[in-house]
Amino acid sequence: MSRIGKRPVAIPSGVTASIDNGVLSVKGPKGTLTMGLSDLVTYSLDDGAISVQPANDSKASRSHWGMQRTLVSNLVEGVTQGFSKILDITGVGYRANAQGGKLKLQLGYSHDVDIDVPEGIEIKTPDNTTIEISGNDKQKVGQVAAEIRRWRKPEPYKGKGIKYRGEYIFRKEGKKK
Repeated sequence: MSRIGKRPVAIPSGVTASIDNGVLSVKGPKGTLTMGLSDLVTYSLDDGAISVQPANDSKASRSHWGMQRTLVSNLVEGVTQGFSKILDITGVGYRANAQGGKLKLQLGYSHDVDIDVPEGIEIKTPDNTTIEISGNDKQKVGQVAAEIRRWRKPEPYKGKGIKYRGEYIFRKEGKKK
């Protein structure tokens, strides 16, 4: 039994939700997000909340229940507050600069790395070693952060690279004489 799925997702004031032709659409101050609905779960919109229930008693239906409720919750949270990830860059000469729709990274390669910013995502660089990624779609924000981090993952000896804020890098001891 899903304990997460039992709780309905509250719709705050200023947010509207509608279910049409197998698509859930949520509109709020930060934009509109849509999600295709699963056939294994039933969705109902009642008095300021969206509730999710398994369509039948099968194992597949029950296993989708909690995840679908979390996806609906992410839609509502995305159009009200939005999501953000912060990346920290560590290393001599490593820096980042956001210019318009591009992010320019200098990561010790012989060339600069230019990354196009996807639509719906905003990237800021408050200083040259911090990257703030924000948007209303949790999956897109996480994907962009992972693609940026992929260019230079933190290494375990000196800790150089791009890491998430708050991420712990297990440090190894170097060679011994």
